[in-house]
Amino acid sequence: MRYDSSLGKYNGKPRPGGPRSTLCISSQVGCKMGCNFCATGTMGFKSNLSSGEIVEQLVHASRLSNIRNVVFMGMGEPLNNYAALVEAVRIMTGLPFQVSPKRITVSTVGIVHAINKFHSDLPGLNLAVSLHAPVQDVRCQIMPAARAFPLEKLMNALKEYQKNSQQKIFIEYIMLDGVNDEEQHAHQLGKLLETFQVVVNLIPFNPIGSVSQFRTSSDDKVSSFQKILRGSYNIRTTVRKQMGQDISGACGQLVVNLPDKISAKSTPPVTDIEDLCIR
Repeated sequence: MRYDSSLGKYNGKPRPGGPRSTLCISSQVGCKMGCNFCATGTMGFKSNLSSGEIVEQLVHASRLSNIRNVVFMGMGEPLNNYAALVEAVRIMTGLPFQVSPKRITVSTVGIVHAINKFHSDLPGLNLAVSLHAPVQDVRCQIMPAARAFPLEKLMNALKEYQKNSQQKIFIEYIMLDGVNDEEQHAHQLGKLLETFQVVVNLIPFNPIGSVSQFRTSSDDKVSSFQKILRGSYNIRTTVRKQMGQDISGACGQLVVNLPDKISAKSTPPVTDIEDLCIR
């Protein structure tokens, strides 16, 4: 994902910086979490990626662009493949890649027992939490895994994590029309997070086919939600820029479509990691 950060604004002023590239990495094939708004969840869980397969994504991407940031926000729940995640990140932050830990973000639906050891195993990394609802019942409605990790236990784990790490937490919140995007939800979210140091990232819902039960929130609703969090609760709140919809590769759209025999034969093999020369 390529951006030019100088085109944006922060506190009404132009942002510093310039062109940069962020790599969105997958940690699994498929996912066990089954979030109702996510295409990957419709696949079910297929397999974990090895640490080598995770790092290989950075190797290939580095041939195309100078990667500044790495986000574990592709297929899978990273904290459900914890050992491979830790090993892969340690490789990425070492030679030859030397990606700064503060440039790596790991996203999770809220695997509490893994959050409890995340900072000690991977100090300096950013933690992003796919919250998506401010109350337990709505969260369970759209995220079945929330039943195993109740909101109260999750928030307690995040409180302990922030106490130990002294780092802000990124909160991901998908905007679903009529489900979690009303003003009452914004106030509930503000009250839930007002004692934390967080950045809330509002994510416009990306369609996952004609059978999807959800609709994208209007721009007005997203703007109103953002204004409540900022104005009433002084919570820094951003709206995620939509990228990749044209190839069904945007947030929540990743799914494996098996090629037919003809297309499979016509596709040239991708160079494996062992055959790549890293400079």
